[in-house]
Amino acid sequence: MTKDYPQAVTIAGSDSDGSAGIQADLETFFARRVYGASIITACVSGNSYGIHDSVNMPTSFIDQEFKDLGDDFHILAAKTGMLSDANIINTVVKDYQLYDFGPLVVDPVITTKFGTMLLEEDAFDAMKNELVPMATVLTPNFFEAQKLTGLDVDDPDFMAKSAKAMQDMGASNVIVKGRHDDPSQTKVSDYVLLEDGQHFNLNGPYFTTDRKNGTGDTLSAGITAELAKGHTVADSIKIAKQYVDGAIEDEIQVGHKYGPINHWAR
Repeated sequence: MTKDYPQAVTIAGSDSDGSAGIQADLETFFARRVYGASIITACVSGNSYGIHDSVNMPTSFIDQEFKDLGDDFHILAAKTGMLSDANIINTVVKDYQLYDFGPLVVDPVITTKFGTMLLEEDAFDAMKNELVPMATVLTPNFFEAQKLTGLDVDDPDFMAKSAKAMQDMGASNVIVKGRHDDPSQTKVSDYVLLEDGQHFNLNGPYFTTDRKNGTGDTLSAGITAELAKGHTVADSIKIAKQYVDGAIEDEIQVGHKYGPINHWAR
């Protein structure tokens, strides 16, 4: 009976305003009809105006979360989000190798969508050298791809070259999310490189809105949910991308400033 319903887990930080992190992941799992479990790595206090405080979970607590889920649930796919320091990253890597939680989607939370660095250097090194090689699917934004590879963002072939470089680091499949920091742009183009060498672009409209919090979390959670349901990597990425575009387009008015996307959208 415990294997009858697709189950997935998010390994990430809790966001008190519900727009991102574990809350966005669980909302996505629910919308995609997957049972969602969580392994909390940190708690963040904030609202639509900004983040105001955060605290990391003890690594012993993270160990226990892994054990409790591994002892009881049949997790078919997992994803990572905010892993804020090297100790937490190394703990997650160690524990993930102990339990069979299926394919791993790594959302490398390294920089913001505008390029602001979120990790200290030792944590970045642990992310790059320990976690990225475990990724079934790696989902960096444009600036995270640049940070991971060191390649020139002005190269017209940057997205393809960076995806190949991240595969060479050990990630099996890579989606590099296109830039969306120019209000004059009309579309966003993501680049996908699959393990077998197939590659394609996913093009979508650029939405002029301040309701975009949790977009990256939702994309990676959507991919995870579809993998848990047994879809291929390529189909999981395409379905998740379509879901995210709909969640951005169909705005929900929550919060006063930078609000969440709409996980109820269809």
